[in-house]
Amino acid sequence: MAEPLACASVIAGSTDTGAAGGELTSLNPAQLTDVVARVALSGPPAMVEAARAAREAFPAWAATPAPVRGQVVQRWGRLVESNKEALARLITREIGKPYAESLGEVQEIIDTCDFFLGEGRRLYGQTVPSEMPDKQLFTFRVPVGVSVIITAANFPAAVPSWYLVPALLCGNTVVWKPAELSAAVGQALAELAWHAGVPASVLNLVQANGEATFTGLSQALEQGLVDKVGFTGSTEVGRAISELCGRHLQSPCLELGGKNPLVVMADAKLDLAVEGALFSGFGSAGQRCTSLGTVFVQREVHEEFLRRFTAAVEQAAIGEPMREVLYGPLIDTRYAERFEQYLELVQPHHTVHGSTGTGRITDANPRKGFVGSPEQGIYVHPTIVDGVTAQDALYRTETFGPLVGVGGFDTFDEAVELANGHGYGLSAAIYTTDAANAFRFRQRCRAGMVSVNNSTSGAEAHLPFGGNGLSGNGSRQSGIWVLDQFTRWQSMNWDYAGKLQKAQMDLVALPEADLDYRLDV
Repeated sequence: MAEPLACASVIAGSTDTGAAGGELTSLNPAQLTDVVARVALSGPPAMVEAARAAREAFPAWAATPAPVRGQVVQRWGRLVESNKEALARLITREIGKPYAESLGEVQEIIDTCDFFLGEGRRLYGQTVPSEMPDKQLFTFRVPVGVSVIITAANFPAAVPSWYLVPALLCGNTVVWKPAELSAAVGQALAELAWHAGVPASVLNLVQANGEATFTGLSQALEQGLVDKVGFTGSTEVGRAISELCGRHLQSPCLELGGKNPLVVMADAKLDLAVEGALFSGFGSAGQRCTSLGTVFVQREVHEEFLRRFTAAVEQAAIGEPMREVLYGPLIDTRYAERFEQYLELVQPHHTVHGSTGTGRITDANPRKGFVGSPEQGIYVHPTIVDGVTAQDALYRTETFGPLVGVGGFDTFDEAVELANGHGYGLSAAIYTTDAANAFRFRQRCRAGMVSVNNSTSGAEAHLPFGGNGLSGNGSRQSGIWVLDQFTRWQSMNWDYAGKLQKAQMDLVALPEADLDYRLDV
């Protein structure tokens, strides 16, 4: 086993090893005897200090031409590409994501950097015609200022890049607080940024727990040091951050939870729908904000879909994440404990399928065909719960883990109601061969992202990512749409008439017209 990494806050290039918030040991969830990192956690003052350092660095970074900032971002992408396998191995080691998925996550960073290289030359404003003579109007995108970014452990590298790359490209300085359970990945990604040329004071890293982060953020906002907050995590914490930012007249960028539905129409290709549901529900052990919540199947094909879906889940390889498996361990023991609580939502009218047991996989509670030794890590059985209705807590509750509900419906209208009724609005999918079903579902579904004959999971660097309702506040990441999170519009009018002209008051005469004229035909 590799030696544990030393992780600590790095503010303006100076490492804080004081561990005012205590020390955390980051363990490999697939091999609990493997210590990945020893993390010196900072207290609330570190967040304030980092925000102040970012504030001092802001003028110079904002004055750096945007195309130059784009080249720095591109170099970051190239450096990530050169370290792709090493970073992917670290992701797998620290959070247990299958290696193939970790490689895909690192590729997402590379794609994001490649996309935003070009945006450095396309931070376009407009020239706007004035209603007055000898006057020109302009609009400009300007950076917001200091951005505090707080991210989760389940996507410890890709999702941070969705914030960090556009924030830096737009001329903002950043304080980044990665999840403490993925501190080593956070440290590695920051190191790659610094070595790519991002100044240390422009990207500040704070390693802290949630309570210290929230307290420090509150203090930094009170002192006027923070202009924008980006947060990926639970809806509960997102509410608290939204309330905190609202007191300072700020609108955070929130990417929160999901209870993502997958609708299977009677005309769907069932094998394709099963494949999509398998990846949506059980990829990354169901630890995605876009993971499948409930499959709603038209009654004519419900039993056949359930039969095929159950067989696919029963046959799926689960276990050691460096091998070819559908999913590996949960990120941490607290996730396993919470998963056991979700299983308590199963009611007598439900039926359970998918594995040779439920809950934690152990030698005493084995999973048939398990890859590796379950006692060495934090593994849980995949669980399908059939018979879910809109009255069930399981319908409304985000179950962060490998648990998928299945329910039935008769009409298309009922399917739409079930897809929307839980209050989340991140991702949704429909499987159908009828274009009318696809377009009507897109029109009436409240999710921010809709897939047709594809999974609820998956994102591309040039498409907006984000949700509505309990899944977020309407903000979007990725593509050109995220620019609205990290820039503000500034308008300018330039009057060269040599006299004061007052719009709406000094009216310019119109050519004469005869509006009573009618054709005599």
